[in-house]
Formats: sequence, C-alpha cells, structure tokens
Amino acid sequence: MAQDYHHGIRVVEINEGTRPIRTVATAVIGLVATAPLAAAGVAASLAIDFAAANSGVTYTAATAGTNGNAIRVRYVDPGSASAALAVNVSGNDITVTLATDIDSAITSTAAEIATAVNAEPDASALVSAAEEGDGSGVVNATGFQNLTAGEDEPFPLDTPVLLTDLLAAQGDAGSEGTLARALDAIADQAKTLVVVVRVAEGMDDAETKTNVIGGVDGTGKKTGLQALLAAEQRFGVKPRILGVPELDDADVTAELIGVAQKLRGFVYASAGDSATKEDAAMYRENFGAREVMVIWPEFTGWDTATSSTRMLSAVARAMGLRAKLDNEIGWHKTLSNRPVNGVTGISKDIFWDLQDPATDAGYLNSHEVTTLIQRGGFRFWGSRTCSIDPLFAFENYTRSAQVIADTIAEAHLWAVDLPMHPSLVKDIIEGINAKFREWIRQGYLLGGSAWFDAELNTPEVLKAGKLYIDYDYTPVPPLENLMFQQRITDRYLVDFADRVAAA
Repeated sequence: MAQDYHHGIRVVEINEGTRPIRTVATAVIGLVATAPLAAAGVAASLAIDFAAANSGVTYTAATAGTNGNAIRVRYVDPGSASAALAVNVSGNDITVTLATDIDSAITSTAAEIATAVNAEPDASALVSAAEEGDGSGVVNATGFQNLTAGEDEPFPLDTPVLLTDLLAAQGDAGSEGTLARALDAIADQAKTLVVVVRVAEGMDDAETKTNVIGGVDGTGKKTGLQALLAAEQRFGVKPRILGVPELDDADVTAELIGVAQKLRGFVYASAGDSATKEDAAMYRENFGAREVMVIWPEFTGWDTATSSTRMLSAVARAMGLRAKLDNEIGWHKTLSNRPVNGVTGISKDIFWDLQDPATDAGYLNSHEVTTLIQRGGFRFWGSRTCSIDPLFAFENYTRSAQVIADTIAEAHLWAVDLPMHPSLVKDIIEGINAKFREWIRQGYLLGGSAWFDAELNTPEVLKAGKLYIDYDYTPVPPLENLMFQQRITDRYLVDFADRVAAA
C-alpha cells in the first residue's frame, strides 16, 4: 500500500471505462502445397584478396540462408617472430593468426589459409574456404569482414511462410507442383495475406498425401497441415481460409477440418475424383463438420506454364474469392453468386436454371455441394456447409460464429486478472454491446447483445474467480430461395369503362 502521509499533491490514475474492440482479421489464407522446383536459399560469401596475385581467399557459408551474413573473418598479424599459422573460432567469428618468419614478416599464403580454415572443425562448420588461382600469394592482416548476400530459402519444407506479394512469390515457387498455380489463382481474386506451408512431393501419391497431412517430428516441429497451427506465433496472424488445392482427397480434408476447428477457420475442399454429380453428393457424406464446404467440379483455363488449357483448382479460387469478399463486403456474405476471375470454362457439363430446381446444380446444392455455373461470368453456386445442424447450415453462419467468438475473446485479454469489481463487469458488457451495435449498423448481424446473469454468477462462482458474461446474436441469412407469387386477375378490368371515359 502506498504511504498515507504526503505533504503535496498526488495523481492516481483510474483506468476504467469501455475498451474499443477490434474485429479479428478474417481474410488470411492458409495454403498447403508442393513445389519441387522452388527457389533454394543462397549461401553468404566473402572474398578477401590483396594486390598480390593469387592472394585471395573466398569464404562461403556452410549453410544457405541469412544466418551466414553474421559470420565474420579477420587476419591478424601476431607481431612476433616465427609465429605459426593458427585458426580460432568464437561464436560466428573466425580469426586467422598469420605465420611470420624470423624477421616478424608475414609469410602465410592464400592456399595455406584456405587449408588451415578447412581443417579446423569449428571453422569448417561455419564456412568453406577456396584460394584464388594457385594460392601462392602472401596475404596481409585485415580487420573483421562479414560474409554477405546470404538469402533464406523462400519456401522451406514444413515451415509456415507469410506472403504479402503473391505475384512476386510465384517466381520463387517454380514451375512444378501445386504452389505456383494456387498463388496465381488467389492473386487473380484478391490481394491478401497468405500463409504457405510447402511439403515435399513424394515418390507416389500416397507418400505425398502423408507429407501433406504431416504431424510432429522428433524435434517437436509441426509438419504438413499441422504447421499452419504455428503461424500465429510466428507472424501474429491466424489463417482462417484453409485449403489444399489439387491435393485434397477425403483423408486430407478430414485432417484439415481438425486443424480448422483449432484455428476457427473454414475449409474449402474439392469433391476428390468424383466423376459425376452423384459421386460428388456421396463424397460430401464423408463429412459432417460446419467448418467445410465441398465444391464440384473444377474450372478450366489457360496455364502459362504449359501453354495449354487445363483444369484449374476451384478450391484455390474459392480461397481467393473468400478473402476478396471479406475485404470488400464482409464475412457475412457467402461465396455464392460472385464472379470468379481467371477462368474460361467448367470441367464438367453442369445444367443450371435460375427458376428450375430439377437441375444438376439444384441436385448438388440440395446435397450441400457447391457447384460452378456460368451466368454473367463464372460463379460459385451454393452456400451450404456439411453440418447437419441447421444453425450452421450456411457458410456465413459458421464464419460469423467464429469471428464473433475470437473477436470477443481476444479483445478482453486486458481484463484477465484485474480486480473483479462490478464496474469491471459493467465495462466488459458495455464494450461488447458497443461492438454489437457497430456490427449491426454495418450489416454484419441482424442483432446481438450481452448481459450479466445473476443466477449463473453465484457468490461461490464469483469467489472462485469466475465470471460468466452471456451474449447472443443473429447472423444474416443468405437469400437462398427467392419466391415470387404471380397471379392473374381481372380486377384491373372492373373500372375499364371509367378509365376509357376519363381518357
């Protein structure tokens, strides 16, 4: 307790009142892909040379990456006669003490230094050394010089990477695998953040699937799909739009749903190798989660890598379009009935009619499969998840629940462990209600409110340090089934004669 007596003035800060609540970022994509020809890292290097011919030595970091830029090398004149050549390592610093003759003149040549550095275990663990020419030139003393130009591998295996420039990243993804095509598909739809996890392409499909699903290796590192769980701690962003374009069969999708539930994310998945609409409807029966939407068939379009028309992943375009809608309209708008960029066809013939439910598209939608149509461009058609719970039948119902839950929870870290006075509880409730009013005004929700339940918050509960705040909300339903009721009538003929006369 502060000292009671004071002759003067004190100011005591009382930081009460509501805190503004910021909606969590929703347009963050989590993508798992292969890229066998992705760009490699670049090893840092340093050339130390002198005017004398053949006196240069080039040092190259033992491992590629920016860590090599921290390595330093120096040549030291011992300042004494008949000194022996010696190499010492301290951390990332390599010190070469040069040899001298009986007159204290330096005698070490480039070749001798390169041999000595490569023979020293600690030094060779950091760099490899190569002399210039025959290495016969004698060197001079120098201060510390850094290796430079080391670059990290842009897509290290099983490691989340945050991309902000998708077009630039395509150049590093290489021409093989699924990564470059997926990035192109997303970039066609939106400019957004993408967390990429590259996995190794196996010798066969089964090995690739194993790599995609991943797990935890012997060091505790998460691999494959599981690596998406490490993104928030690395980058401060949580992937919420998830997919594995071209690699997502039932096994992969089932695993990805588990990751989505941990991240409060949403999965867009293809209907595997379904050949018909009936196959696609049966494929959808593999899943019952609210966090997944099944899409069938695929788009087609021009592939610049092969200079030919080929199937293009609908999942990749769904992910990009979802991010675009989040940014431009909001998470309360479903994927359905918005134009898709970068495609020129559909891989299967889909019969669709706006007014007739007895169509291919109608059949697929009735079985909770989102399909593709062409009307004013190419579009996704369908808003349903795989949930059997009507409360989360629509994509935007699930995403509304996820966004609200994370927004309310993450916004109240400040309140944890504060003294639980009634004023604190009131501030929390008022802050939540203010956020609900904002969402309602913006059209994200139809309604929502928070309150304190006295019956639930008994003295025993409060004494244990627990507090229950209740809130409810009503998401905005999509207008899935618009029905006009048309009637023919003769009542407008009743006053026909009067209107003729009046004319």
